[in-house]
Amino acid sequence: MKQVTLFSDGSSLGNPGPGGYCAILRYKDKERIIKGGEPHTTNNRMELRAVIEGLKALKEPCIVDIYSDSNYVVRAINEWLSNWQKKNFKNVKNPDLWREFLEVAAPHKIRAHWVKGHAGHEENERCDTIAKEMAQQYQK
Repeated sequence: MKQVTLFSDGSSLGNPGPGGYCAILRYKDKERIIKGGEPHTTNNRMELRAVIEGLKALKEPCIVDIYSDSNYVVRAINEWLSNWQKKNFKNVKNPDLWREFLEVAAPHKIRAHWVKGHAGHEENERCDTIAKEMAQQYQK
């Protein structure tokens, strides 16, 4: 399996409000940026959307190291998701996106890592900037 790194970040201007996301996929010396946004969303939804869209862009099963500054996303992937599934996502926020995550993550071996936001982590800073730019496109 190919080993891929996925850096991700999400942003919402207001929570809820206009939102944007960015994922940077890296394989060896190649890099691809996936970005987008929504007119009315939350920060957590955009954090998770960044990961989902990054995984969707992969063409074959891979070992994926996800780097995110979202404790919500990292802890859910590493700790909470299996219990959420057992209780069919009862009382869980964003169940639609978590189900989508499970679907797109299924072929891959996923490892999620937390990075401190706004602390000089190059790829996280780039994702943050792009996610905010995407959110600004939805501001009125």
